[in-house]
Amino acid sequence: MRPTFVLGRIAGVRIGVHWSVLLIFAVIALGLAEGRLPEAHPGRAWPVYWAVGLLTAVVFFASLLAHELAHAILARRNGVEVDDIVLWLLGGAARLKAEAPNPAAELRIAGVGPLVSLVLGGLFTLAAWLLDTTSAPGLAVEALAWLAAINILLAVFNIVPAAPLDGGRLLRAFLWWRTGDRLRATAGASAAGRAFGWFLTVVGLFLFVRGDILGGLWLAMIGWFLVAAATAEGQQAQLRAVLAGIPVRHAMTPEPVTVPAGLTVAEFLVGPRYRYRHSAFPVTGDGSAPVGLITLDLARKVPEDRRHAVMVEQVMLPLSQVTVVGADSPLADLLTRIEPGAEHRVLVLDRDRLVGIVSASDVSRMVTWLMTTIPRGRGGGRGT
Repeated sequence: MRPTFVLGRIAGVRIGVHWSVLLIFAVIALGLAEGRLPEAHPGRAWPVYWAVGLLTAVVFFASLLAHELAHAILARRNGVEVDDIVLWLLGGAARLKAEAPNPAAELRIAGVGPLVSLVLGGLFTLAAWLLDTTSAPGLAVEALAWLAAINILLAVFNIVPAAPLDGGRLLRAFLWWRTGDRLRATAGASAAGRAFGWFLTVVGLFLFVRGDILGGLWLAMIGWFLVAAATAEGQQAQLRAVLAGIPVRHAMTPEPVTVPAGLTVAEFLVGPRYRYRHSAFPVTGDGSAPVGLITLDLARKVPEDRRHAVMVEQVMLPLSQVTVVGADSPLADLLTRIEPGAEHRVLVLDRDRLVGIVSASDVSRMVTWLMTTIPRGRGGGRGT
């Protein structure tokens, strides 16, 4: 999932937020300010309830971020690079550039997130108890108690052995260790994820019919998400098996047409080199080194009366926002990083030299060709 906006970096990891976070943030703040807080401690002014509710919601999302940062940091310590962390409607996700090298690393990376949530739950419980013994304001104690409960609940929910939850990763690590086959392990964790997802969906629909409309819909939505995510994870494992051993250079378009950073948008749009076939082009600076990516859509957003004055480098996606890989990198590692759309093209470098460009359709064509040529795929050890 792509972030709607980026907050910055923590420990070198880019932190993004999807717009759907605003929805769950509002639900949490509203539930606390208009429900739990006034019910537990009536008699305060409404701005006080809302101030505590909003602050508690912020701390909750900070807790989610800590959970995902733990995954990211431990992944790096185990040799797995991290693309970014995205907070969204149903929590957060740390996007890894590759897979854990072995079951033990998978176990560590997956297990640290729930552990952090459990520790945070314990710390919030201790803080609530200490404040309560010192006769601190009841609203502060109530907010800390809620944070303790929600973090413990988050830890417990995440260790359910069903993909894509952390417990699903733990199950996959165990199955991988027992069988030595990462693909079979992923298939098992994905099947467990689909079963758990359907269970939550059925329970949610039952609650909806019984009158708990909001709770039932929420539970059914979580269940449906788990079914979809587990299914996608299983499919991705199959694709990884097909692409095992294939380097990026075999799928890329070599020697792509490039656009000088100092070219005006008007020249770019009317230039015969850029008007046909492609919708995205690498942008090069001095010395022909790539500095970004320009798409026709980005260029066309510039008003016509300004196109002669605006340079390509002013509207391009900077290299920091573009996925860059090596020519000999495993093509399978792009499956979690590449998406449809001109703005998601991947630039391929050989050292610092641009040698190719890859789109989602290039990967799809390679998968189709391999599956047609070798129907049973390629070996069994490379799953998600």
